[in-house]
Amino acid sequence: MAEVPAPEEKPVPIKIEDEMKQAYLDYAMSVIIGRALPDVRDGLKPVHRRTLFAMNEMGLLWNKPYKKSARLVGDVIGKYHPHGDAAAYDTIVRLVQDFSMRYPLVDGQGNFGSIDGDAAAAMRYTEIRMARIAHELLVDIDKETVDFGPNYDESQQEPLVLPSRIPNLLINGSSGIAVGMATNIPPHNLGEVVDGLTMLLNNPQSTVDDLMTVIKGPDFPTAAFINGRRGIGEAYRTGRGHLQLRARAFVEEQKGGRQTILVTELPYQVNKARLLEKIAELVRERRIEGISDLRDESDREGMRMVIELKRDADARVILNQLYTETQLQVTFGVIMLALVDNQPRVLKLKALLQYFLNHRREVVVRRTRFGLRKAQERAHILLGLKTAIENLDAVVSLIRASASPQEAKAGLIEKFSLDEVQAQAILEMRLQRLTGLERDKIVSEYEELLRLIVDLEGILASDKKVDEIIRQELAAVRADYADNRRTTIIDEEPEIAFEDLIVEEDMVVALTHTGYIKRSPLSLYRSQHRGGKGRKAMTTKEEDVVKKLFVASTHDHILFFTNIGKVHWLKVHELPQASPAARGKAIINLLQLVSGETVTTMLPVRNFEEQAYLLMATRRGIVKRTELNAYSNPRAGGIIAISLDPGDELIGVEKTDGKGAAFLGTRAGQAIRFSLEEVRPMGRVARGVIGIDLEEGDNVVDMEVVFPERAILTVTERGYGKRTSVEEYRLQGRGGKGIINVRVTEKNGPVVGIQQVLDSDEIMAITSEGQVIRLRVDEIPVIGRATQGVRLIEVGENDRVVGITRLDEARTDGNGKESGEEEPPETGEDVQS
Repeated sequence: MAEVPAPEEKPVPIKIEDEMKQAYLDYAMSVIIGRALPDVRDGLKPVHRRTLFAMNEMGLLWNKPYKKSARLVGDVIGKYHPHGDAAAYDTIVRLVQDFSMRYPLVDGQGNFGSIDGDAAAAMRYTEIRMARIAHELLVDIDKETVDFGPNYDESQQEPLVLPSRIPNLLINGSSGIAVGMATNIPPHNLGEVVDGLTMLLNNPQSTVDDLMTVIKGPDFPTAAFINGRRGIGEAYRTGRGHLQLRARAFVEEQKGGRQTILVTELPYQVNKARLLEKIAELVRERRIEGISDLRDESDREGMRMVIELKRDADARVILNQLYTETQLQVTFGVIMLALVDNQPRVLKLKALLQYFLNHRREVVVRRTRFGLRKAQERAHILLGLKTAIENLDAVVSLIRASASPQEAKAGLIEKFSLDEVQAQAILEMRLQRLTGLERDKIVSEYEELLRLIVDLEGILASDKKVDEIIRQELAAVRADYADNRRTTIIDEEPEIAFEDLIVEEDMVVALTHTGYIKRSPLSLYRSQHRGGKGRKAMTTKEEDVVKKLFVASTHDHILFFTNIGKVHWLKVHELPQASPAARGKAIINLLQLVSGETVTTMLPVRNFEEQAYLLMATRRGIVKRTELNAYSNPRAGGIIAISLDPGDELIGVEKTDGKGAAFLGTRAGQAIRFSLEEVRPMGRVARGVIGIDLEEGDNVVDMEVVFPERAILTVTERGYGKRTSVEEYRLQGRGGKGIINVRVTEKNGPVVGIQQVLDSDEIMAITSEGQVIRLRVDEIPVIGRATQGVRLIEVGENDRVVGITRLDEARTDGNGKESGEEEPPETGEDVQS
């Protein structure tokens, strides 16, 4: 018989753009759901979930022997994950790496790569087992706590989500690129996240700000710094934000004045080997100058990158260049995207925690239902056994009289009102269960099960009891796995305070008339006797002189007051460091000065205390007192410090608590002392009031806040000076002409500076040609006001003293020299440390 041909199917016309659109959507959803994004409940992507489930099925538990990685890879790709073996092994490798995972889920033995980007050994060489914390992801999986579905060929069942007793999505984070979207969730500290979950359990109305009091921010496995809290708050409140991560670096002082930058922690996911290559490349291309050597001294004890600098290099500048040009500082873009009911959603911090708690509630309820069903089934059987024991003789007789098991079962059901399950259990009961002890065990077990059933039913009937179970389990997880935070969070976002990177050290800060500034270690200047020649302190340009000299710590702030009445703000360590004889750097390269603006005076400040004041004095004798905190946040171009009369300028600024007296000294040798209470506090932009009534051609050269039992040191241009007790200057009213401070003659020259001193202090004087002498105050005689003084420093015919500064006893050992110094020779020779 001839075969009848099948009717031809007519093709259905489809627009190619519609087909491509549908195919692309199918592909996109496959990637989003099946590969790239984690589930909000267990924080795992499908490949991670399948890997851990396969390990559990293979018995690769934390307390069991290791097995070859290749065995697990075979099981994963053969049963659950129909992809290449490289994809499965790469997943295992990452789950082992303690620099990738904050809490590694797999315990590995062998080479699993390094932070230098080294590849892991082949899977046939490495061995693995589950980490202990990974068991918390799988606990109770056999108690119907989660749904299972068919694997790729429907030959196996795999979990669609893990029960997860730990908040894995937050503590280990996740990153992945899907189609049209990406996720990048940073890891967190387990203890902090558990505290946040507990807070949300106790008070569901808790806000993100409340949660941030316990969840400080991300906690990366490689530690390092997070600069600023603004990005953290933004990410937690919106689901998106940017974190500035910075390496932990220190500056060490080496012999010979050299400095070394040590890097001990890197930002998350930064490759150390590539970082070193990048630094070397920048040095070769001369984009960063000042680095003499670069090496990696990391070992099993920890990371240690060594960057040696040249002798004249500024560590601050180089470190800032490295932050800018390399991955010593990176930006971590937070996108808290996860699957919620198989739909991708960007979630806020509270939502992430809430979804995990909802998952735990569902797991506890399903586990409780499973336990209740098992308990009820067992109790039902025990009830039948109990019935049989209570009617033991009749049951035995009935069974003995029955011709077959089916007849015995039917007889038991009919005579004792049992069901088939109970009757079958009686028939399968061993004879040893009929002993008295075994009969008591059956009754006891039955009664215990009844109590358990009541408890389980009570849990299912009470949300509070469910929450209490979750709370207890979270507390147990915290007790077992919580550790200290690794990543340090810096409150201020722009910069890490550079003083955290350097050793605190006293510096001599010098500013020249033409605006060159530098800092030099105080230790380079040794004490000499009165009348010495001093040592070379600064090489100046022709006709340039040093006009300001003081000592401050590298951690201090410096307020720069200018001739137009503005104030600018820098830190001492931001000034260029140079040798005593070096000229320094033009201050216009450090401050944003306008045309014609020059720095006239500087004030070192450690903290901007609210109760402190600044006392200012101008060349024309005007004084003003203003709260210090008014000057704590100047803008880039400076802010107004004082309103000046035309032709006037600031000559002195002192920090004070409002007590004591103001002392003004003039170039012609006059001085006035008046109580600070006569100068009422004024606003930042105020002009001030008259402090001293000057004679024609005279001007104020210096100002001090003085106290009784101190002495006033006065120094003149020709190197003469004297000490005079403060009490010799009677207290006058503000605005007077003052009294004689020093007799100015052609021999000693006009006054260039005054200082309030103690016997234990030292002073430093500097000349217009850059000579500096450091003297003990107790070598300078105490004499009357109307005298010329004694020679302090020998100056040349064309040289003159231009500035003095006091070194208080806190900076010395109390004997007029620095701790550890030998007594200098009696001559005035230049003695270097």
